[in-house]
Amino acid sequence: MSQTQVHRLGDLQLQILKVLWQRGEASVAEVHEQLPGGADLAHTTIATMLRKMEARGLVTHRANGRTFIYRAAVAEDQVSQGMAEHVLDRLFEGRLADMVSHLLTAREVSRAELTRLEQLIAERKRQS
Repeated sequence: MSQTQVHRLGDLQLQILKVLWQRGEASVAEVHEQLPGGADLAHTTIATMLRKMEARGLVTHRANGRTFIYRAAVAEDQVSQGMAEHVLDRLFEGRLADMVSHLLTAREVSRAELTRLEQLIAERKRQS
């Protein structure tokens, strides 16, 4: 397996990180407000999740009076790369072509996306 650290994230944790990556930093209330489906979650649920995420090194906070302001402690590309490599290694035993083939047959892929994939492959071939 690659040396990239894999952050195993639940859906809510990933949604919280997406809010923090987009905003830079946010209070519990601001995160709660920005979450898709946030109205279905208690404010305390978000606060608890942020504390747990901080214990795991995923977020940090600073105090602004009595309010904690949270910031992501992991970069978006670090998380996405780690999660993608984990899927590649675990489900496809490191066979990238098998993973791409699966994605191309399991999902609708637009002509524009196929063109972009062709460009990425051509670019990578030039670098090799």
